[in-house]
Amino acid sequence: MTTTLAVPPTESAAALRLRPWRPDDLPALVAAHRDPMLRQRLTTSLTDEAEARQWLAAQEAGWQSATRFSFAVLAEDDQTPLGHVGMKVVTADMAEVGYWTAAHARGRGIATRALETTSQWALHTQDLVRLTRLDLLHAENNPASCRVAEKCGYVLHDLLPPAPPAFPTSGHRHVRTPLGN
Repeated sequence: MTTTLAVPPTESAAALRLRPWRPDDLPALVAAHRDPMLRQRLTTSLTDEAEARQWLAAQEAGWQSATRFSFAVLAEDDQTPLGHVGMKVVTADMAEVGYWTAAHARGRGIATRALETTSQWALHTQDLVRLTRLDLLHAENNPASCRVAEKCGYVLHDLLPPAPPAFPTSGHRHVRTPLGN
């Protein structure tokens, strides 16, 4: 299955396209994961092409099994990924969402626009599973992710204690439902 989502332009930003990751995205994926800030924020950091290939294969398998929906975020007129947004189905009606933006593309509202489009798709239009809740988890010391979550209608639900090794610091759980809470 191939799903492509369109993110309309704004007054200050060009349109974006969200599509499943492909093998030809490998160089951009590895380059993005070389960023120290991104490596610090993610629970899975890709250190070389072999790990990136495994990650790409897992994303494709997720689409096929309808358990993980992972999008490369691109400018409408470019094939080089600027970021990632995805969701992992946790229960029959709930998924966890996550995202990242490549270092050169941060600060332009890309994560917010991509997350909003994916959230709308997940809660209102996608037909593979019927989701009624999206959870977004991030480290407490990541105020940028908190702002993205809030801008996209994710409400702070609870504070999470550290859970090493994957989550060594406290975190936030934001929740969004079709009704907005």
